Amino acid sequence: MKRSQWRARLTASLDDPLLRSWLSELGSLTARCQRGCASFRVRLLRYGKGRALADEETGSRVGRQPAWVREVVLECDGQPVIFAHTTLSTATRGRLTRWMKGLGNRSLGSLLFAYPGFRREAIEYLRLDRRHPLYRRAAAVADVGETLWARRSLHRLGAQRVLVTEVFLPAIARLG
Repeated sequence: MKRSQWRARLTASLDDPLLRSWLSELGSLTARCQRGCASFRVRLLRYGKGRALADEETGSRVGRQPAWVREVVLECDGQPVIFAHTTLSTATRGRLTRWMKGLGNRSLGSLLFAYPGFRREAIEYLRLDRRHPLYRRAAAVADVGETLWARRSLHRLGAQRVLVTEVFLPAIARLG
């Protein structure tokens, strides 16, 4: 797979102000979703050892080494609105490894934004199409168009670093 070109800024081609606001949200997406719907839930799709994607190599420095991989769908009123993919290197151990293992159907964002030790690095953006594995995984949980917008950021807690990627599904347009 060709390495994707994640960007530090949103492109001018994104002319949807609502989607732009979701992509540039600095706070918790979980909290914002909860404010916008009557019934919110996190559905765990997968958690276990795997490999980071080829284009995650530079962001997380996980490389093609084994990683803890977690995938969830954030649902509002029964509709999938965000597909999230998280990688954490298995090379370092610490609190984050234990916490992620015990999250289950709870949001990682609730941890990242509640615990004061986390530091978030810059957000990067990418327009995904059918060639990207995260597009295909998101398409397995929702009806999607030709492309999907995604963002990712690296969160640090001591020596551990977790790369969180969020793919915005079409139903996000229902939320404010």
